[in-house]
Amino acid sequence: LADPASPTQRVSGQPKAGFRTVQHQVPLLSLDNAFDAEELRAFDRRVRRGLGALGAPSPYIVELKIDGLTVALTYRNGVLTEAATRGDGLTGEDITANIRTLRSIPLRINSHIPLLIVRGEVYMPKEEFAALNREREETGQPLFANPRNAAAGSLRQLDPKVTASRPLKAFFYDILVAEGSELAVPDIQSQRLEFLAELGLPVNRDYRVCANIEEVIDSCAYWAEQRHKLSYDIDGLVIKLQSIAGRVELGHTAKAPRANIAYKFPAVQEETQVLDIEVNVGRPGAITPLAILRPVVVAGSTISRVALHNEDYIKEKDIRIGDWVLIHKAGDVIPEVVRVLTEKRTGAERQFMMPKNCPVCAQPVFRAEGEAVLRCVNESCIARLRERLIHFASRDAMDIDGLGPAIIGQLVDAQLIKDPADLYQITVEDLLKLERFALKSAQNLVAAIQKSKEAGLDRVIYALGIRHVGKGAARVLAQYFRSMERLQQASEAELQTVPEVGAIMADSICSFFGQAQNQQLIAKLAAAGVNLQMPEADLRPADGGPLPLNGKTLVVTGTLTGFSRSEAEEAIRRAGGKATSSVSKKTDFVVAGAEAGSKLDKAKELGIRILNEAEFVQLLQNKGSVE
Repeated sequence: LADPASPTQRVSGQPKAGFRTVQHQVPLLSLDNAFDAEELRAFDRRVRRGLGALGAPSPYIVELKIDGLTVALTYRNGVLTEAATRGDGLTGEDITANIRTLRSIPLRINSHIPLLIVRGEVYMPKEEFAALNREREETGQPLFANPRNAAAGSLRQLDPKVTASRPLKAFFYDILVAEGSELAVPDIQSQRLEFLAELGLPVNRDYRVCANIEEVIDSCAYWAEQRHKLSYDIDGLVIKLQSIAGRVELGHTAKAPRANIAYKFPAVQEETQVLDIEVNVGRPGAITPLAILRPVVVAGSTISRVALHNEDYIKEKDIRIGDWVLIHKAGDVIPEVVRVLTEKRTGAERQFMMPKNCPVCAQPVFRAEGEAVLRCVNESCIARLRERLIHFASRDAMDIDGLGPAIIGQLVDAQLIKDPADLYQITVEDLLKLERFALKSAQNLVAAIQKSKEAGLDRVIYALGIRHVGKGAARVLAQYFRSMERLQQASEAELQTVPEVGAIMADSICSFFGQAQNQQLIAKLAAAGVNLQMPEADLRPADGGPLPLNGKTLVVTGTLTGFSRSEAEEAIRRAGGKATSSVSKKTDFVVAGAEAGSKLDKAKELGIRILNEAEFVQLLQNKGSVE
């Protein structure tokens, strides 16, 4: 009889053994960044161009970008039923028991909406963070680097009682899903924030509605000065188009919405000294110089190394061994040299020269015309193999639990693997011959390697390490081509018809698959049982005829009730069709949901057949006419 919204349900009784993986119903996208007024104006021009309104200003809302951990909460009939971390945007971790311990988050909202999913940020206030660190120092525990790390670490505790003891709070700012209710969800972002507050969710009121981009820029300047007066950390501002319908119309890239952008504050800068410059051989063979610094604390973390990128970068900034330099965190994340403090030079500084041979295999290095990077082109270079394997096994690629850099180094040194496909031939007996391996740990690693065979085609494509192909592009390629074989056979022209794939990426993909060693690698992966296909479409007619949308081009616009935009586009591809983002004479159908905008108008103007959601579903089920 226990009510799930009862205060007695705030703290779970037993620690968890681990976190369950949650598939997000709507992808939790990241944001593109802007660092100055000109980049904000360029963003505004892109928005107005996309909406066909270059001559008119666009209203925006500026919200504080809370420096915490992103979460998605699910309420069913008004009761909190699930909470998940953002993870990679598609899947996260189930932290429901931990979220229940936060007093600021309601277990029951002021509405019986059948399904509501909201996005927000969990954070730790500055004063509470300082008190927590003082307490940890007194008890001899390691200190948290900053409030964000403290919040993230607290929220991912396996024992909810630990989370309950931490001073966490939250703000919510987005509605991802609202289904099955007559309650109207506002179509304006500022009104949506008030709607969330009326439901009982904590909302940050320090937002500003701006009539145009110049007002946005003024607001950014204001908060750059005032942010330190807040009781919590912010790492920037989020600028959003006020109109939700406009956001739907603009859509998103593989990783970020086109109608939103994050403005990053100028980074904190600190002085330190370049003690030495080393080089590292990365993936694929890039020889990258690395400055070894006198350790210095920058924005809450200790920096002792910073990438110098390439030979031209070092020459342009005139960085020498022994120089004092000013560094910051680019985007509040990546350490970067701002400039050399030439006024502090003594004459003892030394010029650095890039090596003529790979520091690992001693083979000559090569710099391609038009590129700034030196590369080791020796396919047998041990350093290249290590980096390739580290990427292959990484969380965003094949996600092989327990296969980290140290173990990969052991496997390479023992000559047990010469390419990623060799991982699938590793046995328990092989591992027991290596240091620090007992029977159980060897069995667990072999099981994790075998499990990765079903990681999915998109992860395999990303794991291959094709230049210019990131996680988002790999996902798009997998959904479009459905099999590694089809992707291998694709021409540059065909590749460039795929959303998010441009000329440079298409050239890189064709070049990769044109190399004999890569063809052999894929053949070995297939022979080892690695799944190189997306699940077969379940829409093929029983008589073996063509797929229902075979050869047809469709555009999805507006909000559908049964599909997210990406789900609808994937359904089109699975049914043999092509999903594009713009309406033209080559478009066969436009699928129009609620709040469809200029794409619907253009379809009417061109006389293109318009489908409502029910008609779209009928076509997918092969029950409608495609003529």
